[in-house]
Amino acid sequence: MDAQDSEDSKQSTADMTAFVQNLLQQMQSRFQTMSESIIMKIDEMGSRIDELEQSINDLRSEMGIEGSSPSTPSKPKDEPKVGDGSF
Repeated sequence: MDAQDSEDSKQSTADMTAFVQNLLQQMQSRFQTMSESIIMKIDEMGSRIDELEQSINDLRSEMGIEGSSPSTPSKPKDEPKVGDGSF
């Protein structure tokens, strides 16, 4: 009976190993799918941000406001002001 128990034990170990390997492969596949989905959404978000920045720049141009970037308010040019003594 010892030989039979030994074979059963080896078979059980092989089955468990195959199960764990299969489980790890499924987890890897799901992780890869989620990673690709996240990267795709980040790329899409980047494109939408670029479009938004372009729309903001277009609106600023239509309004006659010039600036290097939407986040930096444009500063008026140094013009002499009445009463400040500059000419």
